[in-house]
Amino acid sequence: MAGAMGTMYLQNDFRSKKREVFEDILEERRQSSDLCYAMKCYTPVIYKNLTPCKPSAIKSIVLGSSQLQYVIKQISLESGESSEIIQEQAAEILDEMAHNLHMGAVRLFAMSLSKIFKRLFQKVCVNEEGIHRLTQAIQEHPVVLLPSHRSYIDFLMMSYILYTYDLALPVIAAGMDFMGMKIVGELLRMSGAFFMRRTFRGNKLYWAVFAEYVKTILRNGYAPVEFFVEGQRSRTCKTLNPKLGLLNVAMEPFFKGEVFDTYLVPVSISYERILEESLYAYELLGVPKPKESTSGLIKARKLLNDNFGSIHVYFGQPMSLRSLTSGRINRSQYNLIPRHLSQRPSEAMLTFVRDIAHHIELHQIANMVLSPGVLIATILLQNLPVVNYNVLVEKTLWLKDLTESFGGCLDWPDNLPSNRVVRSSLEVHSNIMDIVDGQVILVDYEKPGNLDKEPVFKSAASVLMCASYRNQMVNVCIRPALVVLACKLSNSSLKGSLQIIQVLEKCFYQRVHFLS
Repeated sequence: MAGAMGTMYLQNDFRSKKREVFEDILEERRQSSDLCYAMKCYTPVIYKNLTPCKPSAIKSIVLGSSQLQYVIKQISLESGESSEIIQEQAAEILDEMAHNLHMGAVRLFAMSLSKIFKRLFQKVCVNEEGIHRLTQAIQEHPVVLLPSHRSYIDFLMMSYILYTYDLALPVIAAGMDFMGMKIVGELLRMSGAFFMRRTFRGNKLYWAVFAEYVKTILRNGYAPVEFFVEGQRSRTCKTLNPKLGLLNVAMEPFFKGEVFDTYLVPVSISYERILEESLYAYELLGVPKPKESTSGLIKARKLLNDNFGSIHVYFGQPMSLRSLTSGRINRSQYNLIPRHLSQRPSEAMLTFVRDIAHHIELHQIANMVLSPGVLIATILLQNLPVVNYNVLVEKTLWLKDLTESFGGCLDWPDNLPSNRVVRSSLEVHSNIMDIVDGQVILVDYEKPGNLDKEPVFKSAASVLMCASYRNQMVNVCIRPALVVLACKLSNSSLKGSLQIIQVLEKCFYQRVHFLS
């Protein structure tokens, strides 16, 4: 029953999403001055109209907090070092970590990103109803933005959209790799990024400074906190298992009664073509990930000559943490000890945070927008090495109807003939798909049997790039696939099939029952 209710919930999500209108925010940028856009009067909506807290003031609050001071004293007793030395170490960690928001850098990014996005993308579409919901949420309670993560563009796009709609720029959790980029790293810091080490297990002081920094921003509520539940970019376009540490920290102010509520906002970012697609393919083949650097960014400017199609950004329904905990979590356990003392979360609490993380990811999945290229990639991989163009158009239309009947959301322009839609999508993906003598081929694809290293490597990379788009169909087809599998396994009765479906759903979605 719970699985069925979860299914109904997601289907309702799809129906409501399709009624919402996506607006192309680049259309106005193409018709007006980027400089005027960057220099516009920017008066963002903030939590309860509070006066924005300066970055230096946040540092003072963090360093003077009772929680951090308690940890400093504990470390001093354990290590024998003076509290003053450990306090200095905490200040150094905070200087390395903290953002330093500066409007000059924000305006520079606003103008630069406008020019770059207009070169790279045909459209950047945003659901404005989601923006209205987010505006209301920011005014009422602290907000945590939780986007899907498929590209480095994600966090830049989020800030660009919030600046466009006069919303407070998020304070964004970023990896230390970016901090090492000359000039760019500092510009990111001045645009709201704060830098965290990939791992700091066992470093009690670093964890205390980091956790207190995030919680201080949430308690002040002057800006949303943004991070990726997946923790890193997905190289396959499949959603990764969630990382729970930062989500746990973000929930703590509510659990301890320091804020009345916290809103969690899932955001789905869908790309017609991903900038890093070739890098991902080679990484999956064992090529080391290139180190982020300013020189590498400059070399990547050749991408500006390519067409990366459209982006759809869907801001989901803000989820009240107070409502999510109702009937599940007893917060009184936090009242039994002083707030400045840390305590290990109970098993029930850890289970709850894990459920919330999967809950957020399911919302991200449900609100993804599929492009025609996803359908084409699916068909092409099933018909290697070539497929006739007319047959491809016919099969793409068939898969389009099937996808929509399964509840998938497609960015399919109804005002164009189907062959024009397919040809246009092939042009966007011309680096991996091509038309030769009326046949659609996968670029660099080699039939099995060729043992030369370089052709095989290129062929594998081409297949992986195409597969990354095909993988986006998995989320739409999984339930019908479970039905087919259950019927094959059962061979007895409808009741037996339904029982198998419920078991398979629980295995696949892990905790999908939480949606009910």
